[in-house]
Amino acid sequence: MEISVVKIGGNVIDNPEALRCFVEKFAVRTGKKILIHGGGKVATSISTKLGIPTKIIDGRRITDWETVRVVTMVYAGLINKTLVSQLQALGCNALGLSGADAGLIKAVKRNPKPIDFGYVGDVPVECVNAKQLLNFIDGELVPVLCSITADKDGTLLNCNADTIAQSVAVALSQHHQVELIYCFDKKGLLADVNDDNSAIPVINPENCAKLKADGVISDGMIPKIDNAFAALNAGVKKVVIKSYSDVDNDKGTIIKPD
Repeated sequence: MEISVVKIGGNVIDNPEALRCFVEKFAVRTGKKILIHGGGKVATSISTKLGIPTKIIDGRRITDWETVRVVTMVYAGLINKTLVSQLQALGCNALGLSGADAGLIKAVKRNPKPIDFGYVGDVPVECVNAKQLLNFIDGELVPVLCSITADKDGTLLNCNADTIAQSVAVALSQHHQVELIYCFDKKGLLADVNDDNSAIPVINPENCAKLKADGVISDGMIPKIDNAFAALNAGVKKVVIKSYSDVDNDKGTIIKPD
């Protein structure tokens, strides 16, 4: 069995037109599949309206207990059920879940040193309940998994959706062939950020080093690419970075191990 693990980026979630396009393309994508999402900007907007300050360090959200309550409502509630309801309307039998449901992900609270991120979890591969996910998939369901998890003591934790996608893909690859797809608002990794048609077709370790040196791979794209290679080295068959509008086809930037 082949399984596609698809992670949808925040910029698409924040754009109703783009999100609708993605959902329509994802619904018709053939084969077994899982959808993983976050939703940081929506959570920030609602936090602001509630008078709860948002603190970001190194691009990461500091998640105090008030923020946990907000992101759980937004990620596991509003965004997750919006995606599920839209997929159901298109005939895709989706099941909305968090990592806390059915013990899917028992995350580990992040070490408070050197930075205390609060109720933030890390997701080692062994924390993913691959067997339960496969039970859902075998039951002809499409899991839609948000980035809220819980630890072994039942404490809710906010996790990075990219990290969840990677860990889920690696865990499932121990049982089946898995393709990991990161969808966002560009057609792939662009050679020229001002040219949306300049997507690099293939990245391997050799040209990756040069692309980093030249600044083509920079900022938030660096950990995404590094995570892609880590996933490949851990058993994932294929990693692709592509546009939300291409989730139903083979376009995008393919990451290869050699």
